[in-house]
Amino acid sequence: MARKVLYWVSTGIIGLMSLFAAFAYLSGSPQAVQGFTHVGYPQQLRIILGIAKPLAGVVLLVPGLLRLKEWAYAGLTFAWVSAFIAHYLAKDASGAASSACGFLYDAPCQ
Repeated sequence: MARKVLYWVSTGIIGLMSLFAAFAYLSGSPQAVQGFTHVGYPQQLRIILGIAKPLAGVVLLVPGLLRLKEWAYAGLTFAWVSAFIAHYLAKDASGAASSACGFLYDAPCQ
């Protein structure tokens, strides 16, 4: 029972993080726009991720849909690994650390 509660709590946090990130990306938050510019990503990627992240978040929060959950976790993992590498190459230690924390938080849930 405790394992199931831990699963849903961690999945809920990841799903909500995805939804909040998508809101920041799609609303054109100055921090999101500046962050994508800082690491050298085009702004079109911000829109694509703004569409993909809430879809992943919703899939994670809906019971069932096991195959889609695998793809959602994989997509979020690729996004976090790519963010870590981009921040590291841009010599942005705080961004790299936060991306790594997101990835490490996600890893045990898979």
